[in-house]
Amino acid sequence: MVPSTPYAPAPQRYENAALYRACGRSGLKLPRLSLGLWHNFGAEADYANARALVLRSFDLGITHFDLANNYGPPPGSAEVTFGRILREDLAAHRDELIISTKAGYPMWDGPYGDGGSRKYMLASLDQSLRRLGLPYVDIFYSHRPDPKTPLEETMGALAHAVRSGRALYVGLSNYNPEQTAAAAQLLRGLGTPCLIHQPKYHLFERMAECGLIEVLRREGIGGIAFCPLAQGLLTSRYLGGIPADARAARDPRFLKPEDITEERLGKIRLLDAIARARGQSLAQMALSWVLREPAITSALIGASKTSQIEENLGALKNLQFGARELAEIESALK
Repeated sequence: MVPSTPYAPAPQRYENAALYRACGRSGLKLPRLSLGLWHNFGAEADYANARALVLRSFDLGITHFDLANNYGPPPGSAEVTFGRILREDLAAHRDELIISTKAGYPMWDGPYGDGGSRKYMLASLDQSLRRLGLPYVDIFYSHRPDPKTPLEETMGALAHAVRSGRALYVGLSNYNPEQTAAAAQLLRGLGTPCLIHQPKYHLFERMAECGLIEVLRREGIGGIAFCPLAQGLLTSRYLGGIPADARAARDPRFLKPEDITEERLGKIRLLDAIARARGQSLAQMALSWVLREPAITSALIGASKTSQIEENLGALKNLQFGARELAEIESALK
């Protein structure tokens, strides 16, 4: 049961000014940690818990909530859940929130329900707005490049979303360095600069360092890392192996048991020792490590418990790394 008492946000939620950082060269500030609704917000999830995660995040100063058209399960249901929380609890605070959604993965049958065409992108955005109960989102992303659609068409759809009032800013996700540079040039020419890029980036996934971060710096695009905790691997959860209730055991679609080898666990334990020497949990250090990079504006965290959000925010107490610590981390990852 959801409490009948009206929600009132914590009055001190904006006291930590250091929580916010300008997104690239834009005037928009994002919290260093943003809440992603990829997991635990679909129709099958417990609504009371989903509500608690969003409201606790907002109480702690997290203003950015990241969605996509296909988040669920089933696809679209995370937007329905978040739309209900907006309507019932956060309607009076809409202008304090950054709400993002994306289009790019399969959503409906037929040739127009997937990809990067203008038809799909704008129809998907309209569907997302209906599910969210909003006239516009703050950020609309192309979720992935579509090799079957000219880049000019996809970027034109993003620019039209802004011109038509359906979005305030646009972003990219899963684009490689060359695609990102080309897209940024097109968007700039269309009068809608690329605000943000969302790559997968964590201690075990370093492809963003192979040219993408350089492009983000050069273009003035803010980076927001998804999966910064490697689907939970970079937490204390797997230090002793695979718990029976862990995601790798109950839902291997995203984190497979065979990926959690003894060699990988050995590296995780070494990283945990480095984190403890820093006065941090492994998760806190992993987030601090991602945020050490000036091109990364924010890290997207997921959560199933409010305590995880609280722990993750503790990462912001120590974002500095000495040369020796960084060398120890690299040695542990070899």
